[in-house]
Amino acid sequence: MKKLLLSFALVAGLSAAALAQSPVKFGVKAGLALPSQTTSAMGLSISTSSKTSFYVGGVADISISPIFSLQPGLTYVGKGGKVNLSEFFDEEDESDVAFQDDATINFSYLELPVNLLANFTAGTGKVFVGAGPYAAYALSGNAKAGDFKEDAEFGSGEDQVKRMEFGLNFLAGYQLSNGLNIHAGYGLGLSNLENNSSTTTKNRVFSVGLGFMF
Repeated sequence: MKKLLLSFALVAGLSAAALAQSPVKFGVKAGLALPSQTTSAMGLSISTSSKTSFYVGGVADISISPIFSLQPGLTYVGKGGKVNLSEFFDEEDESDVAFQDDATINFSYLELPVNLLANFTAGTGKVFVGAGPYAAYALSGNAKAGDFKEDAEFGSGEDQVKRMEFGLNFLAGYQLSNGLNIHAGYGLGLSNLENNSSTTTKNRVFSVGLGFMF
């Protein structure tokens, strides 16, 4: 975790230095997010199904060479996952009826990615691929199943959820000469959301959307 934080601080520092010396373009982006979660405990690993969510945010594209650019941003993104509770309860037991719906795990994050992009001319536009670290702050969270809803408690307690999350982003896309672009990305959570050392829960997010660079 310390290495990840140091890497993020280094990339953020490079972005600030580049911002002071290089041409900068600003843009917006939005699209579909398909988040899921993986949980590991007692030697077992379980992954939720993806749920449907969205993301929206802004970016700054800082040119550092004819090919490479740094792209920090700020994004609101929904994370979490979906669990089929019928797999864990007896469908014939009337006491379990309330738990036969799908349960959804919902988290809202404000995410700060800092990506290094490689840009290649293609036709009248360009292809771009990139990767970089991100830091995210949980704004809210809850779990829902039918009429049941429970809000997440954030903090450092054993039964609470960490607000801060860290991970890596991977992205690729195509941008037209007018600034319109289509892109896809994958967010790989590296930090544990749990305070309980015997359980590890991490976020995963696949996304696809549109953006525009001014």
